[in-house]
Amino acid sequence: MITIIDYGAGNLRSVSNTISHLGYKVKITGNPGEILKAKAVVLPGVGAAGDTIKSLIQSGLDTTIRQLVKNKRPLMAICVGLQVLFTQSEEDGGLDCLDIIPGSVKFLDQNLKTPH
Repeated sequence: MITIIDYGAGNLRSVSNTISHLGYKVKITGNPGEILKAKAVVLPGVGAAGDTIKSLIQSGLDTTIRQLVKNKRPLMAICVGLQVLFTQSEEDGGLDCLDIIPGSVKFLDQNLKTPH
C-alpha cells in the first residue's frame, strides 16, 4: 500500500491513478496515524509553496512528515511537495519551509528560456 498525503490540495487523483496503473494499492488520507503506518508515502503538490506550508502546518501534517523522515520511511515528494521539504523558498517573498532538506529553493535566472 502506498499512501498519498491529503493536505487539502495537490494532484491527488493523477498521482493515485498513476500509482494504481503501476499495480500498487493506494490510499489517500490526511490522517497522521494512517500516514505513519504506511510502507511508502507520497507528498504531492500543485500550487504555491506558501499555501502548501500553511495547509501542512494547520493540519499538523508537518509534524507527521518530519516523523516519517525520522523513521526513515520511504517518502517521495512531487513538485511543490518537494519544494516545501527544503529549508526555505524564494516563493511568496521568501518563506520558511520544513527544513528537512538543507537549502533554499531559488527562482530561475530570468534571462533563461523556461517552460510554462
